[in-house]
Amino acid sequence: MARIPGRSGGLPAAGSAGGDPSGRPEQPRASRDSSGRPGRTAPIRATRRWIRSAPSRLSVAGQVFALQVLVVLLLVAAAVVALVVQSNRDSVEEAKNRSVAVAQTFANSPGIVAALQSPDPTVILQPKAQSVRIQTGVDFVVVLNTDGIRYTHPLPDRIGKKFVGNIEPALGGGVVVEQITGTIGPLVQAIVPVRAPSGQVVGLVSAGITIDRVVSASDRQLPIVLGAAAGALLLATGGTALVSRRLRRQTHGLDPGEMTRMYEHHDAVLHAVREGVLIFSGGGRLLLANDEARRLLGLPADAEGRPVGEIGLDPAMAALFASGRMVTDDVVPAGERLIAVNVRPTDRDGGPPGSVATLRDSTELLGLAGRADVARRRLRLLYDAGVTVGTTLDVTRTAEELARVLVPRFADFVSVDLAEQVLDGDEPPAGISRMRRAALGAVAQDAPFKPVGALFDVVPDTPLAASLSGGLAVLEPDLAGAGHWRTQDPEGAARIVEYGVRSLIRVPLRARGVLLGVVRFWRLEQTETFEGDDLSLAEELVAHAAVCIDNARRYTREHAMAVTLQHSLLPRSLPPQNALEVAHRYLPAQAGVGGDWFDVIPLAGTRVALVVGDVVGHGLHAAATMGRLRTAIHNFSALELPPDELLGHLDELVNRIDQDEAANLGDSAVTGATCLYAVYDPVSRRCTLARAGHPPPAVVHPDGTVEFPTLPAGPPLGLAGMPFETAELELAEGSLLVLYTDGLVEDRTRDIDVGLDLLRAALAHPGRTPEETCTEVLDAMLPSHPTDDIALLVARTRVLAEDHVAEWEVPSDPAAVSGVRAAVSAQLADWGLEEAAFVTELILSELITNAIRYATGPIRVRLLRDRSLICEVSDTSSTSPHLRYAATMDEGGRGLFLVAQFAERWGTRYTGSGKVIWTEQPLA
Repeated sequence: MARIPGRSGGLPAAGSAGGDPSGRPEQPRASRDSSGRPGRTAPIRATRRWIRSAPSRLSVAGQVFALQVLVVLLLVAAAVVALVVQSNRDSVEEAKNRSVAVAQTFANSPGIVAALQSPDPTVILQPKAQSVRIQTGVDFVVVLNTDGIRYTHPLPDRIGKKFVGNIEPALGGGVVVEQITGTIGPLVQAIVPVRAPSGQVVGLVSAGITIDRVVSASDRQLPIVLGAAAGALLLATGGTALVSRRLRRQTHGLDPGEMTRMYEHHDAVLHAVREGVLIFSGGGRLLLANDEARRLLGLPADAEGRPVGEIGLDPAMAALFASGRMVTDDVVPAGERLIAVNVRPTDRDGGPPGSVATLRDSTELLGLAGRADVARRRLRLLYDAGVTVGTTLDVTRTAEELARVLVPRFADFVSVDLAEQVLDGDEPPAGISRMRRAALGAVAQDAPFKPVGALFDVVPDTPLAASLSGGLAVLEPDLAGAGHWRTQDPEGAARIVEYGVRSLIRVPLRARGVLLGVVRFWRLEQTETFEGDDLSLAEELVAHAAVCIDNARRYTREHAMAVTLQHSLLPRSLPPQNALEVAHRYLPAQAGVGGDWFDVIPLAGTRVALVVGDVVGHGLHAAATMGRLRTAIHNFSALELPPDELLGHLDELVNRIDQDEAANLGDSAVTGATCLYAVYDPVSRRCTLARAGHPPPAVVHPDGTVEFPTLPAGPPLGLAGMPFETAELELAEGSLLVLYTDGLVEDRTRDIDVGLDLLRAALAHPGRTPEETCTEVLDAMLPSHPTDDIALLVARTRVLAEDHVAEWEVPSDPAAVSGVRAAVSAQLADWGLEEAAFVTELILSELITNAIRYATGPIRVRLLRDRSLICEVSDTSSTSPHLRYAATMDEGGRGLFLVAQFAERWGTRYTGSGKVIWTEQPLA
């Protein structure tokens, strides 16, 4: 339909001239023709009246402009007159005030009385008077004697002449102010007395200023008033121009005859088309409705001009028109009809505010739309189930998601029953005999169904057993009338029917040929009965859920295997030792098993090694690699390697693991791992540490201060092949050494710096035991859903008492051995270990003799009393003794053999200055 010029609806804008007194546009009144239908003459008459008024509106605009100009000119003239009168008054008043102030100030100035009583007052007062006149801006300052003779004057030739003015009041002590016309024009002069200290008037001072020299504020306001008048004229001109422009735009430059003819054509077309047309104003009032719109919507005769909510429309249709939004082919019911609605705004291209709606009768599409709506709801349900069910790899959670998404959109109650083996991650047997309820969705809390977690047996020769064995979905449209389904649980079935449940769909859960359980859908009497289309939809929903549950089952099985493997590789208990009080925690990630581990390894000489590490990745591979590295560390620790050398050997091992996997599997991925290795000596209280890409440890001093010591970082294992460095700390007795993996301080939502600050705050509490510290740290820092494994090791340091340590310096002389043996026997007697004296003397005799024979430099002997008796002989040689078996005729080679037989353990460790050979003997 062609666009009507001026307005989309062909009516004048609201508030324009020619409307009714209320400001609304004049609305056409409906009339009826001979057939009784609403006529078309009323809109045409209104349109003609609006067109005829266009020229008059143009002339009115000019008249309004002339009136505005006249009013502005009158206001400006009145304002100017008022300002001039006010200016004169203000000027005279200002002149009086200034002349009085200058005269009084000069009359009271210091020295004027003395000057008047001097032999020649003019010489003294004339310069001062001239200076005051210039500074104050008055026209003259004149000093007189009591006879009115001038002592000063701006014109010197008038000095000594008689003053012109009334001085009598001033001689009496008063102040005289006069407005006179002098030789310099109209002026104001003031005369004030000059008093001696005794109060006698000894002279007079007169100051005067012409009125023209005083500029009042009114004079300054006059340009503003004139400027405002000019601005008002400009605004009036602009407003008139805008009004004229709008009128020209509304009439599109057409004369009244042309506009009348055009509106008649458009009106004829508007009411002849078989499409409803409604035009609304910006305020939501109906401006125009053609015949077809009245017929489709059943509008009353006086609908035009009324708000959209008061013309008898259906609520949905009225809300659509009142919204003001653009609509394209929205199908809206109107009574028994189905109306296709299009709505477009009319304010495009400068049009008036409002909207135009077109209507088409689409009743014949009602059935098709209903079926399409059902199909759309089902597709939406399938889509929502696809994105909602299976978001996690948890069997129970997946079953709950299925029940949650289908209630109440598809069924009033949904029960998901799974074989017990499925919940444990195992594959169920061919015939399921027992199931457990994994999820139950219900519209009411008092549902008559078995609760979640309930166990029940599958009764043979029942519809449930037949459905499970055949794998077919079953529809029971009328539960009250059918009795065979009750054989599974007669009592429960009776409660279900009594509650009002009337229809059922039963679908087996089957994935990859394996039967996992059954899903049952129930509907109440108030809900529509299940139909054949519902059965196919239920099968699609359950098929998707079955795959998700089977995936979760497989993941559960693999996760359990990985957890079992990992726990078997981690230490189950800590070895006994006295150097440290140790507590530990290990928490696997919820998403999968990782490669974090920890260890506590007793070493020779009462020392203890602490280890924490983390293998990159998750799963069985990471757990297996962790076990290999842990075993390797135990082996390297038995060789008494220092921390940096031990990490170097681990680095080589990780590189070999990567090479083997690349050769066997063709995979070039790098395994990678981080590790922190620390050795604590309770005798010296020194802790030697080295780390390979691992977070630094935390040290909690006895006073509660927490620090993260700066250690050489070193590259992660298996990545660089670079050497590692060690650092040494001296720890006070009772300090806490805290080792951890990055899962404790870092995750996806928390930066490692934030995690370290939280760890510092959690550790800053002295007096806690290691067990309490582990608990507090995990409570403060454990994420709600850990994405990485967490290993935590807390060790409180102890110190071996000084009276449990004995040391001797041994000269390089075989004769000194007997003296050492005697000293050792005496020390053992002090410790109450006389029974160990013989074996200890034998061991030390052999070790000291070998050191004197084969080594150089100082030889030291140390006895340590701990959980066992430890004997150490140190020298500067780096040659390690080897145990061998002597032949029958050999004279030597039996010393170390005897040592090995009498000692529980023995070995060699290297130091920076040589080596130490040690033995351990059990204490009684």
